[in-house]
Amino acid sequence: MKKNLLIALTFFMAVSQIHAQDVKPLITVTGEGKVKVVPDQVSISVSVESKGTKAAEVKKANDTKIDGVLKFIKKMGIANEDFQTTRVSLNDQYDYEKKKHNYVALQSIQILIKDLAKYDQLMEGLVDSGINNIGNIEFKSSKIEIHKSEARKLAIQNAKMKAQDYIGALGQKLGMAYTVVDNSQDNFPRPRYEMMAMKMADGILGGNETLAEGEIDVTANVSVSFLIN
Repeated sequence: MKKNLLIALTFFMAVSQIHAQDVKPLITVTGEGKVKVVPDQVSISVSVESKGTKAAEVKKANDTKIDGVLKFIKKMGIANEDFQTTRVSLNDQYDYEKKKHNYVALQSIQILIKDLAKYDQLMEGLVDSGINNIGNIEFKSSKIEIHKSEARKLAIQNAKMKAQDYIGALGQKLGMAYTVVDNSQDNFPRPRYEMMAMKMADGILGGNETLAEGEIDVTANVSVSFLIN
């Protein structure tokens, strides 16, 4: 029994020494890289909503408007793969006080506009075609992967610079990177528009420029552990 206990203790001490030898002096820092990009695309969600007291009539009226909207989208040269129906619904909103059925039909379409010069004309035509809801506008870049790559490189450079500052102040030398963790999250601005009438009030469109795309920030965040020599 004592012999077995001695063997187990010896083994435990040997393993502990190996683990102690594996412990490496490290410094862990975070880095951020940011690239400002002028978007060249915009994704919008538009929908047609119709109301009435008879379900079949409400659905037919909504389908007729959607048919006109889809034809206009195609007329504007939007490729088939760049627009898609995302929601179709027909709901009964029963009024218990008046004991009356009120039906609401809704169909939503997501559109990717790759030529921002078409934005004003497209939006005006959509409203004329029957669109009465606009929302979920997201600015995008067709070269987003290139910009993400640039941001990641800047994040690594930023982390290395921080680590060199700390290690230099300690009078030591920075070694190779030991671990790298990507903490990046996509985050693009999405301005939202409230419900809009069939005809934009006060000439919001009316041939004027109505889209201020500004810039989007493509950001990368990393955590890097460096060896200390």
